[in-house]
Amino acid sequence: MADLPPLTEQEITEQLEAVPGWGRSGDEITRTYGIRYHGGVAMIVHVADVERLIGHHADIDLRWDRVRFGITTHDAGHRLTEADFDLARRIDAIAAAHEARPLDRA
Repeated sequence: MADLPPLTEQEITEQLEAVPGWGRSGDEITRTYGIRYHGGVAMIVHVADVERLIGHHADIDLRWDRVRFGITTHDAGHRLTEADFDLARRIDAIAAAHEARPLDRA
């Protein structure tokens, strides 16, 4: 991953508004999708293929009926960068293609 500068608090706020359903937990953005186990595995493989191509990876937690993604830029000291929000948008598109249900925050 190229050296990307960490985003400012203002930039993070603006970026979060552009990716509805994603939330912030410290220096990570997260989102959970509802999808049955084997569908979740297929979705994760699709995400992993894209991650390999762009050189940026999410932390992924697969459960029986859901998949949670957590994204931060490790090379930027575990801070948020533009690359994190780019990956979030890509994950949203992949999740939609796999008919995963967004489990948005209340």
